[in-house]
Amino acid sequence: MAATPGQHMQKALDQMNLQLHHVISDLTGTTGLAILDAIWQGERDPQVLAQLRDRRIQASSETIAQSLVGDYRPEHLFVLRPSLASYRAYPVFILECDKEIQALLAHFHTQADPASMPTPTQKPHKPQPNQFHFDLHAEHYRILGVDLTRVPGLETLSVHTLLSELGPDLSAFPHEGEFASWLGLCPHRRITGGRLLSSRTRKVRQRLARAWRMAAESLHHSQSWLGEFYRRMRAQHGAPKAITITAHKRARIIYPLLKARRPYDESVFARDQAPHCRRTQTRLQGKPRPSVFNWFPSMPQPHRQRSSLGDW
Repeated sequence: MAATPGQHMQKALDQMNLQLHHVISDLTGTTGLAILDAIWQGERDPQVLAQLRDRRIQASSETIAQSLVGDYRPEHLFVLRPSLASYRAYPVFILECDKEIQALLAHFHTQADPASMPTPTQKPHKPQPNQFHFDLHAEHYRILGVDLTRVPGLETLSVHTLLSELGPDLSAFPHEGEFASWLGLCPHRRITGGRLLSSRTRKVRQRLARAWRMAAESLHHSQSWLGEFYRRMRAQHGAPKAITITAHKRARIIYPLLKARRPYDESVFARDQAPHCRRTQTRLQGKPRPSVFNWFPSMPQPHRQRSSLGDW
């Protein structure tokens, strides 16, 4: 939501021939907001405005001063002022939304104590600007009774999409096959007269399925079992089908975790993966060692010289 006022501020600066948003990376950062506030209060001297530069900005004060030389026309300043005020107001509204979400989550029954939540296996990410103002991860663990972020590719927002779409109870789906079918991740076979017309998945507008497809695409460089499964499916069927297959696999993994309230165990899938690893190792060991002349066909092949004894 706050991106729209930021775009309006950039447009107003462009119309005044001010290139500040091309010199600093974030117009809504510490330096950008300080300069915009000074312009709002009536300051027009580029050298004075450049002194508001934060020490972490890579651009020099001279470069910033040159980008602030323009035509401060009243009509464009009139557009800049309400845009800056709107940007200042949006964080307050977002904080109120976070408090309302936290109050609504408090009505769910507690399935597990957040203090007993296992240590996350993934490294903590850098705080994002749109991050919630409370511990959403702990709330998910309390409501669901299981830490779904331990499943490779699932982040806190993906789990929140699951909770907002279905809630903590999956009793509406008798088994995982119906759950995956509801998400539109199963082949939809259309048969007429004994002839298969199509087996493509149904086109459903499902926020949860879209979030899990994006999570499946993020497994391209994952060293987990699910990441290896995605790369293998990608090599066999291509990227679009591999994303759908991996999202379907994740749906069948998460369903028993939520039904039985048991944690995700990577070793179960590692045992299933062991025969495939052995077959791959055997196939690679049976292949002949590649020659450098096979890699470069244009390279002349070496000729063996006849020895003095007359044999080759």
